[in-house]
Amino acid sequence: MPGRVTETPAEDVDGVVRVLVYHDMEGLTGQSDPNTFRFAHPERYAMGRAYLTGDVNAVVAGLLEGGADEVHIVDGHGSGNPDPDLLLDELDDRAELVSRDEPFDAYVDLAEAGVYDAVAVVGMHAKTGSGGFASHTYTLGIEFILNGMPVTETEVVGYSWGRVGVPVIFASGDDRLAADLEGPMPWVEMVTVKTATSASSAEPRPVDEARADLRAGARRAIESYRSAQAMRLGEPVIAQLHAVPPADLSMLDGVPGIDYADQRVTFTSSDFRGAYDGLVELVTVARGGYASVMGETGRAMAGPAFAPTYSDALFDRWMDFESGRWSAPSSDPAERRTYHGFH
Repeated sequence: MPGRVTETPAEDVDGVVRVLVYHDMEGLTGQSDPNTFRFAHPERYAMGRAYLTGDVNAVVAGLLEGGADEVHIVDGHGSGNPDPDLLLDELDDRAELVSRDEPFDAYVDLAEAGVYDAVAVVGMHAKTGSGGFASHTYTLGIEFILNGMPVTETEVVGYSWGRVGVPVIFASGDDRLAADLEGPMPWVEMVTVKTATSASSAEPRPVDEARADLRAGARRAIESYRSAQAMRLGEPVIAQLHAVPPADLSMLDGVPGIDYADQRVTFTSSDFRGAYDGLVELVTVARGGYASVMGETGRAMAGPAFAPTYSDALFDRWMDFESGRWSAPSSDPAERRTYHGFH
């Protein structure tokens, strides 16, 4: 069974060339500070939103100039901001933001035959271990490996949309992302907006120059989108989650039925969606490793009092539950809101 296969894109069924644009925030023009994509740092994040909106507008303009009839945008980042990362009052008004009344997984829940003709990704990052600016896959300390191939999030998007014959035609980010995509997705029109010098630093290209390339690259991508390839994984899919600091999977070592070795858990699924869902569930387990950083932080802040205070809190919770004194904290009804992808 091949690791992956590529196919000619599905035919346009409605005569409308419709493109879905995913945006992330780590591969933006002008950006060299990791705090610009973190909602927890308001002043720097505000700069990141401006970088993001400028990049997305350049790509939207290029897609429309190249022949797209409609351009829709979905949040593929997850900054923690309950509102869109994009500055909506500055967004090209010819683009439409995807929204739903219920949470959804932007990578897998939107893929539907006959809706979109092509996908573009903006502001993306390299995969875990690539040495790129903020390089990771899905979240901190996580590597996705599908059919033996470590993948970027751009490839995850490609495999998801490949299920319905839709190709990823355009990507932007740093030089390490460009290298990551060169082998598996050579048809993608890639615009490199900066050179990574470490996970936390980069040398950005001049903004006007890079944005001009984003616009021109998006135009070329949609003009030739029929020559792009839709990509699928060979089935069954062998999926593996590899954890690196701060994530940790060692708590699964020795659990019967779990194929664990050296911070890796491997399983087989009949298809991409099953593999993706299983990996996401394992991410929840691997995030347990984050608690070690929380403990280190707590000890640094509280000093010697942290350990006994934490121990007493655990003990009291146990005693209260067993004695019937404890109940789960009540939560207020969720405020009605709109979802634009990852948040």
